[in-house]
Amino acid sequence: MPEPADPADAVDRVTEAVRAGRVVEALSALTRLRGGLPVREGVRAAAAAVECRLARGDLADAMTIGDRLGAYVERTAEPLEADLGDLGDLGDVAAYALHARGEVASALADAELALDRFTEAGAVLAGTTPRPEHVLELPWRSGAALALVRIGRFREGADLAREHLALAEASGSPYAVAVALRTVATADSGAHRTELLRRARAALDGTVADRLAAQVDTDLAGLLLLSHDPGVAVEALALLRGAEEYAGRQELWPLQGRVRRLLDRLGEAPRQVQSEALAALTASERRVARLAADGLTNRQIAEQLVVTVKAVEWHLSHVYRKLGISSRTRLAGTLGAPA
Repeated sequence: MPEPADPADAVDRVTEAVRAGRVVEALSALTRLRGGLPVREGVRAAAAAVECRLARGDLADAMTIGDRLGAYVERTAEPLEADLGDLGDLGDVAAYALHARGEVASALADAELALDRFTEAGAVLAGTTPRPEHVLELPWRSGAALALVRIGRFREGADLAREHLALAEASGSPYAVAVALRTVATADSGAHRTELLRRARAALDGTVADRLAAQVDTDLAGLLLLSHDPGVAVEALALLRGAEEYAGRQELWPLQGRVRRLLDRLGEAPRQVQSEALAALTASERRVARLAADGLTNRQIAEQLVVTVKAVEWHLSHVYRKLGISSRTRLAGTLGAPA
C-alpha cells in the first residue's frame, strides 16, 4: 500500500483496506502510521485498529486501544499520541471513539454497555455535519440493534435494524447495504433470513469486501444447515470452504473457529491454514521444502544440504502429505514468501 503524504488520505487507505478485508495489510499500514497524526485521523486509525484486532481475536489489544480512546469521550484515559486540544470543532471524534468502544464491549458480551456506547455515538453524530464516510465507518444502529436483541428487546432491535437498512439503501453504498441486510437477518426473527443473506451477498457482487462476504457466507451456511435439508449440504460446504480459506489467509481466528464448528456439523474435516501447516513441518522438512519451492532439483537440494537424494524425496513426500498438496508445483504458493 503506497504511503500518501496527507494523513487523512493515509487513514482513508487503511479504512478501505479494512472494508476490502485485507486485514493483514491494514494492520501493517497502521503500524507505519503510529504517532504524529492529527486528532481526528488518529482516532479514526485507532478505531480501525480495534476492528482489525477484534477480527483477529486479539481482544486484549483491542481493549487497550479502547481504553485509550476513552480519553476522547471522558478525558480520563491516557490519550493517543496527539494533542486533545479543543474537540469542539471535531464533532465526530467522540463518535468514532464511542463506536470502537462499543465494538469492544460487544466482543466482551457486555450487551448493555455496548448498547450505551453505540447509542451515545449516534447522539454525538446527530449534532455533527454528516460526512460520506460515517455510513461506512460508524454503523452505530447496526451495533445497537444487535445489542438490543442480546438483552431481549427484540422488537426494538428489529426496528432499529430496518431503520439502518433504509439509511444504507439511501446512501447507495453496496457495502453499507450488505452490512444492514446481515444485521436485519440477525435481529428480525420474523424476516426471511436466508433471502436477506442472499441479497446481502448479491449486493457485494463487484465490490471487494472479502471479510464481509465470508461473514455473510458463514451466516448463510449456518442457516442452511438448520433447515436439515440434505440437498443444501453441498452449497453450505462450498460457502464454508471459501470462508475457511479467506479466514485462514488473513488469520481471522474467531471467524475460522465458527467456520470449523459448522464444518464439524457437516462431518467435514477442517483444512489446515498455512501457518498451521508450516508449524507441522520439521526443521529439515521446512529447509527441503523451501529449496524445492525456489526451483532446485532433488539432486541440487541433496548437494546443498549434504544428504542423499533418497532423503530429499522422503522429506518431500512428508511435506506434501502435511501441506495437503500433490506435487512441488504448488509449494511456492503454499509456503508463501520466505520469512
